[in-house]
Amino acid sequence: MTPADEQIEHRQNQFHTWGVYGLLAVSALLSVASHELLVRPAEWYAGGALLVAAVLLQLWHGPRRGRRTPSPRGTAYYVLRWALSFALTWLNPFFGFYASVGYFDSDELIAGRRRQWLGLLATVVVVASAQSGGMPFEGRIQWLLFGVLLVTNFGLLAVVGHIAQQEELRSRERAVTITELERTNTALHQALDENAALHAQLLVQAREAGVADERRRLAAEIHDTIAQGLTGIIAQLQVVANTPDPDLAREHAARASDLARHSLGEARRSVHNLAPVALTHDGLPEALEKTAAEWAGRTGVQARFTVTGTVEQLHDEVAATLLRIAQEALSNTARHAHATRVGVTLSFMGDEVSLDIRDDGRGFDGSVVRERTGTGGFGLPGMCARAARIAGSLTVESEPGHGTAVSARVPLVRHD
Repeated sequence: MTPADEQIEHRQNQFHTWGVYGLLAVSALLSVASHELLVRPAEWYAGGALLVAAVLLQLWHGPRRGRRTPSPRGTAYYVLRWALSFALTWLNPFFGFYASVGYFDSDELIAGRRRQWLGLLATVVVVASAQSGGMPFEGRIQWLLFGVLLVTNFGLLAVVGHIAQQEELRSRERAVTITELERTNTALHQALDENAALHAQLLVQAREAGVADERRRLAAEIHDTIAQGLTGIIAQLQVVANTPDPDLAREHAARASDLARHSLGEARRSVHNLAPVALTHDGLPEALEKTAAEWAGRTGVQARFTVTGTVEQLHDEVAATLLRIAQEALSNTARHAHATRVGVTLSFMGDEVSLDIRDDGRGFDGSVVRERTGTGGFGLPGMCARAARIAGSLTVESEPGHGTAVSARVPLVRHD
């Protein structure tokens, strides 16, 4: 409960506690001022006794603390107070002010809607009789006036009660809505916290998996390039050692030297790809643009880089993953595609980042490639594994003679 609600409830309690005394005192003073109670001593004694009874009844009921709930004690208090107000109004109509107290607390003293309306109707009877001049009625005019006042008072009371009931219903609905919004807001905060924790856990797993992936990739690089180069060098040197022909020996020595230089270049390339050095001083768009340019200069194939959307600084793991996917895709293009043009596109799309590498090469049959790489390898399955480790996906579209398109979509996780 807000401080404003507490203040309103405190004022209502003050009115229900002391307002009854105030209206009873006003009624008594007006009655004395009108000298009606002083006409006959018997009526004076009766009025005084009724006033004392009303005060004692109020003391018995006690001060109001908090919102009351209907109870037999409250119903008895309401009935006794109505009876005293009826008797006092019979003595003097000014006690109708005291009788009007029944308008304000019937719902808190009497259980059941029907009984509450019966209590209100009884209060309306007393108030209307006081407004029409007091009982007993003398003549048809006073009866007619009483009837009109009775219907008018009860009608107004019904309208006000209906408005109050509708307002209370709307207040309850607003309270339920506010509670639901608070619950939804709490759940949303919890979901955001869990999402952040999952992202952090995912990045840690991706980092750990990346280490293992790089070890496998480096092992494959050594096996496919350096180890094979060393094997070729040994074979050439064995020919040199076993041939007496100087020209043949020089030829095989030259081949061994070429293989050694080639193996050295492959070793340097493997070490360079082990860690994304291109991201040390540049963001992902700049690193991709330089990678495409260097690849084009090395292969002689035209490469164009494009970025779309609002560029944002990505988390290191996300940027490294996309850069390595691009490097692997370009490497595959250089080895197998025989393309003349390559396009690299980085797209920022709200909560996702997309990387597309397209070429106009000879393409391939996707089913055949899956059969060949389904049990391992470091080409397309490796790129798929990289994307999956950061909750992303990778798709490849290719047909023989129609080029190849590699598309990676990963969540946009911003830099810390």
